[in-house]
Amino acid sequence: MRLSSGFVPTLKETPNEAQIASHRLMLRAGLVRQTSAGIYAWLPLGLRVLRNIEKIVREEQNRAGAQEILMPTIQPADLWRESGRYEDYGKEMLRITDRHERDMLYGPTNEEMVTDLFRQSVKSYKELPQILYHIQWKFRDEVRPRFGVMRGREFLMKDAYSFDLDQEAAVVSYRKMMLAYMRTFQRMGLKAIPMEADTGPIGGDLSHEFIILAPTGESQVYFDAAFEEIDYLGAGSFSHDKPEDLARFFTEMTTHYAATDEKHDTARWDKVENKREGRGIEVGHIFYFGTKYTKSMNATVAGPDGKPVHPEMGSYGIGVSRLVGAVIEASHDDNGIIWPDSIAPFKAAILNLKVGDATCDAMCEQLYAALGDDALYDDRTDRAGAKFAEADLMGHPWQIVVGPRGAAAGMVELKRRATGERVEVTPEEALSRIG
Repeated sequence: MRLSSGFVPTLKETPNEAQIASHRLMLRAGLVRQTSAGIYAWLPLGLRVLRNIEKIVREEQNRAGAQEILMPTIQPADLWRESGRYEDYGKEMLRITDRHERDMLYGPTNEEMVTDLFRQSVKSYKELPQILYHIQWKFRDEVRPRFGVMRGREFLMKDAYSFDLDQEAAVVSYRKMMLAYMRTFQRMGLKAIPMEADTGPIGGDLSHEFIILAPTGESQVYFDAAFEEIDYLGAGSFSHDKPEDLARFFTEMTTHYAATDEKHDTARWDKVENKREGRGIEVGHIFYFGTKYTKSMNATVAGPDGKPVHPEMGSYGIGVSRLVGAVIEASHDDNGIIWPDSIAPFKAAILNLKVGDATCDAMCEQLYAALGDDALYDDRTDRAGAKFAEADLMGHPWQIVVGPRGAAAGMVELKRRATGERVEVTPEEALSRIG
């Protein structure tokens, strides 16, 4: 993208309504704009981050054996009446009546709809297990939407649902999804800690939430520093396909101490050798709830003996749009956002400090052609200070600074946003380091 023609409406001043860092920076860096209370339009830079997060989430769900579907945002109320949740869910549910006086709703979650799809299609235990997921917009009518995309009314979410013949198999699916989540967050450059959690209105018996540390987090969290050393991606890491690996993984996740203030056990905490604590933001939540929905909605399959069995279910959510704000809360400084490489809107910003200088222009064009869609080219005629400030604000992992003196010598300045390190290198070396 050439910044001179791009739709990147940055702001010099912080809007009055922005109370936390992610909200301030998402507005100032031109990622989003609010259209009504708790509802946001995603602009080009913000949408690129959203899609990069989506891509990682999708790849790890697929790796774990989940299959992608796409369920509608509008659901018939009758499905929720079957499960008993239509009246119980509360005012957070946006209820709608269509032109034929049928009761509908804007889905806050999809347990009922996916159970209905399952019961229409799966008839035998031989077709189990099944894990279905989608990435779809949800709506929950928060009484006080605030903190930008962190607590909005409309949000993008990945939700997955598992169906298994019995509890033992359902626990395997649960562990697969937990591993998929830990891999997902590590690929985004995040240290996420799984913590035992309440199940809330979705219901269930086994539940973990995934917390990343940030000063503005909603919860106080306590955890064993051993979590910081676990590698879920490298050689010797855990496999989704080996039950013994999943058992070993789950044991490690649940043996090391980790709890929010609501679940904090001071007696167990006193025994932890290397303690860590801070504020945390929830970015994912997984539940096992057995036959809660398959029984209430009479979803059955023929078991090995031919008799009907209600499959065991779990659900698994990741807040895709919430993650954009959460990453910023965990990774920013006084100058702006510091994006992890894997989800940044662009890998690098090319800063032409003297537009119109033939050597600078030629070098920038060569760099831009080489990086292609991975680069944001600041080809505006603004002063250098403004370009530096906006590049830091937007948070691209690398900045390639092209000035007349360096360009004449065949050199550029390469800056790493996360550390502030600057080195003078050839354009080829800069491209090699950016990768």
